[in-house]
Amino acid sequence: MAEPKKTPKKRGFYVSMRLLHNKNGRPQERSFFYRYYKLVLWFSLSLYLFISCFIPNNNTHNKPTSLTRTHASNSEATLASRALFESANVTLLQQPTSNPALLKNLKIFVYDLPPKYNTDWLSNERCSNHLFAAEVAIHQALLNSHVRTFDPYEADFFFVPVYVSCNFSVVNGFPAIGHARNLLASAVQVISSEYPFWNRTRGSDHVFVASHDYGACFHTMEDVAIADGIPGFLKKSIILQTFGVNYNHPCQDVDNVVIPPYISPESVRATIENFPVDGRRDIFVFFRGKMEVHPKNVSGRFYSKRVRTAIWRKYNGDRRFYLNRHRFAGYQSEIARSVFCLCPRGWAPWSPRLVESVALGCVPVVIADDIRLPFPTAVNWSEISVRVAEKDVEKLGEILEHVAATNLSVIQKNLWDLRNSRALLFNNRVQEGDATWQVLLSLAQRLDRSYSRGSSVSGESDPDT
Repeated sequence: MAEPKKTPKKRGFYVSMRLLHNKNGRPQERSFFYRYYKLVLWFSLSLYLFISCFIPNNNTHNKPTSLTRTHASNSEATLASRALFESANVTLLQQPTSNPALLKNLKIFVYDLPPKYNTDWLSNERCSNHLFAAEVAIHQALLNSHVRTFDPYEADFFFVPVYVSCNFSVVNGFPAIGHARNLLASAVQVISSEYPFWNRTRGSDHVFVASHDYGACFHTMEDVAIADGIPGFLKKSIILQTFGVNYNHPCQDVDNVVIPPYISPESVRATIENFPVDGRRDIFVFFRGKMEVHPKNVSGRFYSKRVRTAIWRKYNGDRRFYLNRHRFAGYQSEIARSVFCLCPRGWAPWSPRLVESVALGCVPVVIADDIRLPFPTAVNWSEISVRVAEKDVEKLGEILEHVAATNLSVIQKNLWDLRNSRALLFNNRVQEGDATWQVLLSLAQRLDRSYSRGSSVSGESDPDT
């Protein structure tokens, strides 16, 4: 007699492993409900994983603290700093392809001078990475550039690679450029005697770099630089120089292009990569550098026209200002933590802090009357910096508090446009938009000097050669 079938117990949502097998070990027929339940579960899990990829991770426990109650814009600074950090690879690692059409098919011949004029100096590693090293960086970039030609007869311009700022003083370690005039004159003698190109234009299509305090005057003290002036044999050439002012000055009495001082893109990249992702800027105003307690130094001249001394006397001890007179190898990390970075004049109006501030996202505060800043068509300085007259340095605190309370976020938004930092950094290879690229654009605007394109500029060698 057959046993009556037992009514299965209700097990709610409990799924037994025995569901898959009967007591004889053979698979049971899977019900419609089971297949439907499995399909819905698979679809839900897949949908969850897909959507989670697009949901930002709002990490609330790393919120930056504010500087003071007047610095409410620090949260906006955090977002921009994060964007700056996360875009580091685009800014510094990516190598955009150059577009020859923008440069009007510019051609540059680079003289192959004896190594005593350039590469011999590279035995000192400082030669290629100190603030005057644009002369090295531009040379190296041109050697690898698509604008370089090996046929001098088709060249628009001739680059003369002479490194005059790598002769470091054994006394203070600073570049000593007392030999610059003689070294350059010797180089011109070489190219004018071995090639015909200098003599046919008196050097008007030749390009030199003078990345020193007062440019082609080749002296660190302005009064001596003015008295010496620009060497006669250079006065018809094109000078790439860090010095520039908005009035007539003997040291820019030549066709010149104002270039930025050299800052290593590798050092900037390392600072950005090590900078906290939250982008906290906990220093309101920053400056580290030479600030004499007594303005009149041993040379008998007033360094920085007393500007830095006035800053130290007025704001040393002010909690809003982080001022330090001593050197520190990791000072770029301090720039990356700062909202405002002071860029006061030194012996000359320009300062490497201009480049470092822009590259590291700190608003540059330019304190140098009548300075001409580099590449104004590429960098809109009026929108990314604060200008303070030298006579107003004792009002710095009030001025910067006002900026912080009004349009700081606008300035920072403009500043963090990656095109700004790109235009101020020299790379080993020319990248579209970088500092060497800006130099090439400036030369492309001077093609009326090109002998190969029918320039009428010609004549005998300058007698000062």
